[in-house]
Amino acid sequence: MTHKTESPQPGGSPDAAAIASAMELVFLGTGTSHGVPVIGCDCPVCTSPDSRNNRTRSSVLVRFSRPDATILIDSSIDFRQQMLRQRINRIDAILITHHHADHILGLDDVRVFSDRQGRINCYVPPFAADRIGSVFAYAFNSPEMSTWGGLPQLSLQVINGSVEVLGHRITPIKLPHGPRISVFGYRMGPLAYLTDCNDVPEEALGQLEGLDVLVLDALRQKPHPTHFSIDEAVAAARKINPRRTFFTHICHRVDHAALAASLPENIQPAYDGLIVRIPG
Repeated sequence: MTHKTESPQPGGSPDAAAIASAMELVFLGTGTSHGVPVIGCDCPVCTSPDSRNNRTRSSVLVRFSRPDATILIDSSIDFRQQMLRQRINRIDAILITHHHADHILGLDDVRVFSDRQGRINCYVPPFAADRIGSVFAYAFNSPEMSTWGGLPQLSLQVINGSVEVLGHRITPIKLPHGPRISVFGYRMGPLAYLTDCNDVPEEALGQLEGLDVLVLDALRQKPHPTHFSIDEAVAAARKINPRRTFFTHICHRVDHAALAASLPENIQPAYDGLIVRIPG
């Protein structure tokens, strides 16, 4: 079943005014690299009858109504399952947050869309471009293989600042994923998506003012070296101060209902299939 949540009016940020577009945020996956249930685990969450505790690997889809566009953020290992579940029939562009397997290994299945639509632009951070280009060299870097068929037709677009994508301004926000790896969060008008991070540096805070909806990494209760704990995520959300916050990338030690009951009123855990509408 697809669940839907209506969001309040956006907060009037400059980017929101520039885009002037109604948006629909679709949570394709809200789990960690293991997914939930975890293979071989019989913990209460992994065996829970609550469908909101079934979490595929983290990814979202953003639909714009004016101009019309469907933008995917990350292509997870569970991409095919997510596309079938949500009945997605078009992807116009792809944004990648970083090169970890759970965020990119669905790119091969994008071929069903490029077969119908033609070549699709895939926007990636400069610090992840070589790794992604290497893993998918047959898609990005081997023109001689393009006649074989059955290949995703993708154009690798390396970005290091705001970019216009299909009439919409996309701003990457560099964040730490532990001490050695960086990721890009993305802001699109009144929406920001920040996953796989454990801090929001001061320079990033200025890019996150006036948000209507913030999506934020919140792995588990216990601290982690490369992800926000739930308490850390709550503190970060309060600092950023959006109208509403949705937590994602949640592990199998966290029960959805229990977490939802413990959070402030304007913060809630997302779940697979949740749709959030953001009026323009």
